[in-house]
Amino acid sequence: MNMDLATWAHLENLSWEHMLLALTVLVVARVVSFLLRGLLRRIAESASPHLRLSILRTMPIVRLLVGVAALVIIVPIFVEPTFSNAVAVIASVGLALAFAFKDYGSSLVAGLVTVLENNYQPGDWIELGGVYGEVKSIELRATRIVTADDTEVIVSNSQIWSGSIANATSGHRSLLCVAEFYLHPDHDAVGVRSRLAQIAETSSYLKSDTPVSVIVMEEPWGTKYRLKAYVKESRDQFLFITDLTVRGKAALRGMGIRFAQAPYAATGQGND
Repeated sequence: MNMDLATWAHLENLSWEHMLLALTVLVVARVVSFLLRGLLRRIAESASPHLRLSILRTMPIVRLLVGVAALVIIVPIFVEPTFSNAVAVIASVGLALAFAFKDYGSSLVAGLVTVLENNYQPGDWIELGGVYGEVKSIELRATRIVTADDTEVIVSNSQIWSGSIANATSGHRSLLCVAEFYLHPDHDAVGVRSRLAQIAETSSYLKSDTPVSVIVMEEPWGTKYRLKAYVKESRDQFLFITDLTVRGKAALRGMGIRFAQAPYAATGQGND
């Protein structure tokens, strides 16, 4: 109680000079941070290529240090630097950090659960947090995923609490690939299905001794074919789908099969 009264009494004694001093410190810190970042950027651009990224990585650290220094200067202006007040400030900051880092703690627990339950492992192709790619590493806070476009995405492990995980490989080298074809409904479905299966069976990417299936679905705009087969290496899945698509289209054209044109059909119905 005495500590609260003392702190309140100190705040009541603050003048406009104190406020102006604190504001000046903030402005100076902002200017210093801006100048240092500009200086580091110029140094990085003029340095050798292998040092450029290392220098740029220091920019957020420098900005953080400037901010901490400004905070250290400003706090004694508003709070009298006594032992009791220091304890109160540290307790308040600790409580604020506990709330601020609750999501971080959730991610750490989720990372531990992921490792123990072995939901996925490095090398697996998964979809986590709306991102599909190969797992590069599993860290305590986040999972690093490399997409098909060679982009590394860092996804928080806390996604396992609120979303689902799709694992296409589950520790295996192979995975199921699907190539889709959209055809005009007037055709020999038995012949098309057999020809598409042959396309997959003769692909160099196909994993041996694995089944090939062709799923046929009739839609209002035409017939949809889904050619499903297992690839040898999970990293070749998109090359496999491309091979099936290109060779499949060529084979269908050779059979005189017409492809569906849903947008044109919809436009024609609107004009009637």
